[in-house]
Amino acid sequence: MRRFLPYLWPKGRPDLRRRIFGAGIFVILGKIVVLTLPFAYARAVDTMSADGDPAVWLAMSLVIAYAAGRFGTVLFDQLRNITFNRVGQDAVFGLAEDVFARLHRLSLRFHLSRRTGQITRVMERGTRSISSMLYFLLFNIAPTAIELVVVSVIFWTIFGWELVAAVLVTVVSFIWITQVITEWRVKLRKEMNDLDGQAMARAVDSLLNYETVKYFGAEERELKRYSSSAGQYAEAAIKTENSLGLLNIVQASILNLMMGFAMAWTVWGWSQGDLSPGDLVLVNTYLMQLFRPLDMLGWVYRTIRQGLIDMADMFGLLDMPLEVKDKPGAPALIVRRPTVTFEDVSFGYDEDRQILHGLSFEAPAGAHVALVGPSGAGKSTIGRLLFRFYDPWQGRICIDGQDIAEITQESLRRQIGIVPQDSVLFNDTIGYNIAYGRNDPTDEQVRRAARDASILPFIEELPDGFDTEVGERGLKLSGGEKQRVAIARTLLKNPPILLLDEATSALDSRTEQDILATLRRVSEDRTTIAIAHRLSTIADADLINVMEKGRIVEQGSHNQLLRADGLYAEMWNRQQSEDSDTREAAE
Repeated sequence: MRRFLPYLWPKGRPDLRRRIFGAGIFVILGKIVVLTLPFAYARAVDTMSADGDPAVWLAMSLVIAYAAGRFGTVLFDQLRNITFNRVGQDAVFGLAEDVFARLHRLSLRFHLSRRTGQITRVMERGTRSISSMLYFLLFNIAPTAIELVVVSVIFWTIFGWELVAAVLVTVVSFIWITQVITEWRVKLRKEMNDLDGQAMARAVDSLLNYETVKYFGAEERELKRYSSSAGQYAEAAIKTENSLGLLNIVQASILNLMMGFAMAWTVWGWSQGDLSPGDLVLVNTYLMQLFRPLDMLGWVYRTIRQGLIDMADMFGLLDMPLEVKDKPGAPALIVRRPTVTFEDVSFGYDEDRQILHGLSFEAPAGAHVALVGPSGAGKSTIGRLLFRFYDPWQGRICIDGQDIAEITQESLRRQIGIVPQDSVLFNDTIGYNIAYGRNDPTDEQVRRAARDASILPFIEELPDGFDTEVGERGLKLSGGEKQRVAIARTLLKNPPILLLDEATSALDSRTEQDILATLRRVSEDRTTIAIAHRLSTIADADLINVMEKGRIVEQGSHNQLLRADGLYAEMWNRQQSEDSDTREAAE
């Protein structure tokens, strides 16, 4: 709660603080009305039952005042809610915004191991619980405590200490038994939430991999996997609901025992001539008003308790340590000559599995440098280190002589563009996905990028053009179309450094040649690092680095490496042989 208070009482927002004070005033006014209503009701009864001619107009005035007071309680409650709603929603929005921003700042390692369904559930439950928890804390628990004190004073004054003692014993017993049972229910609820998150995570994971499920005919397998989690959740939900029934029975027993005792005690006082019929109404009305929020205490306590758990999960995301973070006062990267240098870089994703071993190479400004090698050599790892998704164990990576660990991540990534092997698109339009490469691009800039990426003719043939929806992860487009959208997005960014990670892997030969020609043209005056499997796509590179087991074992141009008759020559000959076999089979 201490962590959340700054969101509820934000600095620099006097308007929200005024709203909190206004809501507090409406709470007080509402309580004043609630605490005076029983007197109007009781005096109306006494007036009607008095000996002699009944004071009709007095009784009628008291009844009308009682009805007006009941309307006043509703009016003040709603005005309180209207006044406070913006405060609560702004607090929830501020926390959700911070969590979302934190998720984007967490390392790639976290995002590779997370389950999207569980993370979204944590955010959903956390934000939803905050609103209800705030409401109950401020407008249920606190006013009920105030009402309990005032009612105790009234009972002490009119009826003596006996009734006050009985009320206090009842309230204390009620709270204690509610807490004990609710704590037990919270454990059941937490188990239910965990199973709910697991079921949702499996459902989301399965739907995201829809095509894979279809490829392997695994619909029944996925259903069983989901049903297992959903069935366990259903059992946990049944236990939770049954425990709620037990709690309600125990609570009702305590409150109705107290109500029966208090009213019987009042009737006995009336039989002795000490109390009036109106006093019975007074006791009954006050206890009904006091017990109404108490009757909800189990639900309120569970909501607050569960809200704290859900908030703790959200703050757990906020407290997740940042693996890669900017140094205090880090300057922005300024690129005059986009030279990229790896100096004795060692790195691994796990302590017991080192990927790069003292890797050193340079990509001079304006040069086209290629990285090739067998699978597992560490080529893609170089791209992740260049974008600073991870920091190397040893060595350093420099751009224009500046260590990227010493500058801000935002300025670093602004200077590098990438066309990845697996082009994942947003579930939006083609135009949105291309325009994502730059803040607020013009329509003409988006169109030019599409033309340079050789996808403009395809877009113009579509009925909706740039407004065509691409589907989740771009599944409505072919692999080549997605790749060209990704290329257009990077062309729009127009960075001084290009990283091409198998940039034409999903394209047919004809389109590949068009894209390669485009990439060669836009690579002029830029530093280009191409990670390639098909050696034919990088044969014209200025420098080719051949990697094996995290080390560079050969360097040189295409012709130099062929003459050296080493690993590169072996890979080239094998691919040429495979291409020849493919052509013969086609013929």
